[in-house]
Amino acid sequence: MSPALIVLLMFLCLMVLFFTFGTPVAFVLGTVGISFLYFLLGSGKLLILPNAIFEQFTDPILVAIPLFIMIGNLLDKSGIADEMFEFIYKWLGPMRGGLAVGTVLVCVVIAAIVGIVGAATVTMGLIALPAMLKRGYSRDIAIGCISGGGALGFLIPPSVTMIVYCSVTGISVGKMFLGGVMPGILFAGLYITYIIVRSYFQPHLCPAIPKEERASWSEKFLALKSLILPFLLIFSIMGTIFMGLATPTEASAIGALATFLIVAVQGKMTREVFTSSVYRTARLGSMVLWIIIGCLAFSTVVNSLALPSFLTGVIDSLGVNPWVVLIGMMLSLFFLGMLMDDLPIIMITAPIYVPIVTNLGFDPLWYGILFILNMQMAYLTPPFGFVLFYMKGVVPPGITMGDIYKSVGPFVVLQAIGLIIVMLFPQIALWLPSILN
Repeated sequence: MSPALIVLLMFLCLMVLFFTFGTPVAFVLGTVGISFLYFLLGSGKLLILPNAIFEQFTDPILVAIPLFIMIGNLLDKSGIADEMFEFIYKWLGPMRGGLAVGTVLVCVVIAAIVGIVGAATVTMGLIALPAMLKRGYSRDIAIGCISGGGALGFLIPPSVTMIVYCSVTGISVGKMFLGGVMPGILFAGLYITYIIVRSYFQPHLCPAIPKEERASWSEKFLALKSLILPFLLIFSIMGTIFMGLATPTEASAIGALATFLIVAVQGKMTREVFTSSVYRTARLGSMVLWIIIGCLAFSTVVNSLALPSFLTGVIDSLGVNPWVVLIGMMLSLFFLGMLMDDLPIIMITAPIYVPIVTNLGFDPLWYGILFILNMQMAYLTPPFGFVLFYMKGVVPPGITMGDIYKSVGPFVVLQAIGLIIVMLFPQIALWLPSILN
């Protein structure tokens, strides 16, 4: 039986267990991987797993994952997001679409602090969505800008998904973070341009706040102080990385400490806040690690079968254009993202795709950014885009899942446009890593 056919059979087993029995993804991957290792390659191959797990879990970069999760949990209690939205309300509220534009900008800032998709989506869904709906904003614009802005947590560093991807592929986390900056700005710019243009031609969808609610200039300048803490946090994390003062792991610890101190200084660090943050961090961090263990079992089979070399040989023998192969990979990632979480997709596809991409002559760092862009787009896409379920948990009762699906449509199109732009112009992702390397 050919390696490709074996892996296809493994995928079918995954789908059956996942969708028919609802088995947690970590156990699905582990069960399928260990079963195929045992029955196809013999019990001796099972000894590979403990060494692979130990090697993966002793990688210092994995320490950053629970620390960034802790930052997100503490940030939720700090009130920083409320203060930033208040600043946006005072400065951009008087322009058409200003609150939606401001929401995207706040999502960018939250992404640059936390690196978790759910953090910005849920936070702004609770803060910005009621404010926009109250002031007559269209549901499509209000929900769509929060969903699209929240998904930027995939791309704008520090991204937890990037950390996991780098731990699997061996790419430098620092370079990956740098590579995500310009595409992140590009995507945010596309969102903002869309909102401004649409509000210009359809002003009733994004009305400006009434004159009686607008802040005076003195109130606007006083509101500038709300930007101090967010940018101090961004500097403590991304600034220390980009300036070479700390590794991503060290920066995550600095950011966690800074967030802890901010919450404490604001008088919000109660025993309940601390214990609930630690509990949620342990729960989410453990989930990520269990998924990695399960995925290692799956990827061990792939590596033992030498599938990347087999597929590279097939591609060379057929004389297929490398760009056709790359586009096929992008489409496969997009469809997988509609059905699965990002971490299993990384662990399943990266061992197969990255060697092929490298052999085809593409830059693996650039491909990594394209991968993250694809996951970001898939997270917004029905039926199983996780951002859609985050939004459903915070929208008012009258808003249906159909309304949410409809609202994200234009933003999925914008993300597809952004992905194509980065594919056609690789320097958007590679320029910053090249000058700061």
